[in-house]
Amino acid sequence: AIRKSKVLAFEDLGMEAIYEFEVHDMPVTVAVDSNGISVHDTGPAAWSKKIVELKIPVTAA
Repeated sequence: AIRKSKVLAFEDLGMEAIYEFEVHDMPVTVAVDSNGISVHDTGPAAWSKKIVELKIPVTAA
């Protein structure tokens, strides 16, 4: 849970401001690595390859 929050910059942007959070027992997923590469870009390609390698049948909904 978020225990405390503090606006660090751009307070006038409201929800888009930059915040510092103090959290406790809050698992998170980081979607961008230290090189700025997004898992949203690399993930779909990696899993598509894995699905082919594992021969998992894929059907359209």
